[in-house]
Amino acid sequence: MDKFFQILAVILAGVAAYFLWNGNGEYAFVAAVLGAVSFFFNIRVQTKQRLGVYEEERLAELEREEYFAELDRADEDFLDYEIEEEREKDKILRKEN
Repeated sequence: MDKFFQILAVILAGVAAYFLWNGNGEYAFVAAVLGAVSFFFNIRVQTKQRLGVYEEERLAELEREEYFAELDRADEDFLDYEIEEEREKDKILRKEN
């Protein structure tokens, strides 16, 4: 899509130059304005594509961080479970002694 707007902008600039050369200032102005609009649409499309890539990378990074955070929570839960088991064993041993 961005190539389309680039090509269109160049063609309209050429058309504007042609009209200006032939003395049709009004047509040259319209063609130049449409060429400028096409150029800015090209910039918009490129920016939108870059933002899309940035958002995908950012979401992937957030998913990785969430995954590792979940692993950390699972490790903490497992350690808490082991500590609780050790406490229960200590209580049983104390009662036996």
